[in-house]
Amino acid sequence: MTNSVYDIPLPHLAASLVLILAVGVIYARWSGDFKTVGYATLRMLVQLLGIGFVLVYVFSTNRPEIVMLILAMMLVASSWISLRPLKKLRTQLYGKVIASLALGCFLSLFLVIFGVIRLKPWHEPRYLIPIASMIFSNAMNTVSLAAERFHSERERGVELLKARSIAFQTGLLPLINSFLAVGVVSLPGMMTGQILAGVSPLLAARYQILVMSMLLGASGISAAAYLWLVAREEKRAKK
Repeated sequence: MTNSVYDIPLPHLAASLVLILAVGVIYARWSGDFKTVGYATLRMLVQLLGIGFVLVYVFSTNRPEIVMLILAMMLVASSWISLRPLKKLRTQLYGKVIASLALGCFLSLFLVIFGVIRLKPWHEPRYLIPIASMIFSNAMNTVSLAAERFHSERERGVELLKARSIAFQTGLLPLINSFLAVGVVSLPGMMTGQILAGVSPLLAARYQILVMSMLLGASGISAAAYLWLVAREEKRAKK
């Protein structure tokens, strides 16, 4: 197995944007929205290029306080983005989302870093930051789906506990589907990246099992905590 990764020259990379352009044209024609895909693409490019430069610096300094600052930024940003479907309720729900994501994500991250991988030092950014980013992004999406569905069900008059159950199942649906499809329909990102980098597929599979476990754990705990908090508040308001 080779340990090299194929280089992607910038002109070749630009060719991949044709795919985004195609989807953007369809999106604009069908929805009448000419801004969303373009804005999302611009943000994606700026954010990825920007984080690339930031990570070069972070990897070279290897300072724990900088790593913790990045984790805090992930928590704050993911909590805000997760409430995008509920913009009118963002201020009211933001504290609950932060608490929920902090519980689920940091609990899972702690278990992986200290119990499974056992990083030395624990703040090794080359491992800690990519792992944390996967945890936060997936938990963010799960909480977002669960929150939107819960409040939609309650607005329709669905009973509280039933709405919570429906919302929890909805939030976890993408991850459950990925569990069913992994290795048969898809090779997930981390496993694919390791194989492309020359790692043995068997070792890559071990890492992917770890990733799937931590993602479901972080996402499920975060969504459950959020739904528990909003349900508790609603019960208290009725008393």
